Amino acid sequence: MIIQQITPQSPLYEAERMLRNEVLLRPIGIPDHAWEMHDHRSWHFVAIDQAQVVGCVVLVPLDETQQKTQLIQMAVKDSHQGQGVGKKLVAALEHFALEKGIQLIECHARQEAVNFYLKLGYEIYGKPFEEVGILHRYMRKKMNTTVEQG
Repeated sequence: MIIQQITPQSPLYEAERMLRNEVLLRPIGIPDHAWEMHDHRSWHFVAIDQAQVVGCVVLVPLDETQQKTQLIQMAVKDSHQGQGVGKKLVAALEHFALEKGIQLIECHARQEAVNFYLKLGYEIYGKPFEEVGILHRYMRKKMNTTVEQG
């Protein structure tokens, strides 16, 4: 399996879009492509196994200096869950963030994903909240010179 950074112009982008729809949006009744409003200005990472996109994550800049970002749309195919794909995607995203001088990565973690992010060094802040009808937690990781190894 390889992790690759792509852009919306990449031939793999359509597979990323489909994976996000399949894993994240359709199961909760959100229309396909509903979370693509930031795609053009974001950094995209995909996990590829046997020429298929099996995981993805998107990093969105939140300020003009691109030092504050938000991790969104983390998705891994059901057939590949529990195999370290998500951890490898986050590791690649964090290495990229360090190279870009990004200071902070935030995310809105679904309650069932909180432990995943805690194990990767993210911290919970603020109160639980509901987003798209699902309980979420605000989480963040301040970047420095070390990154979790995947």
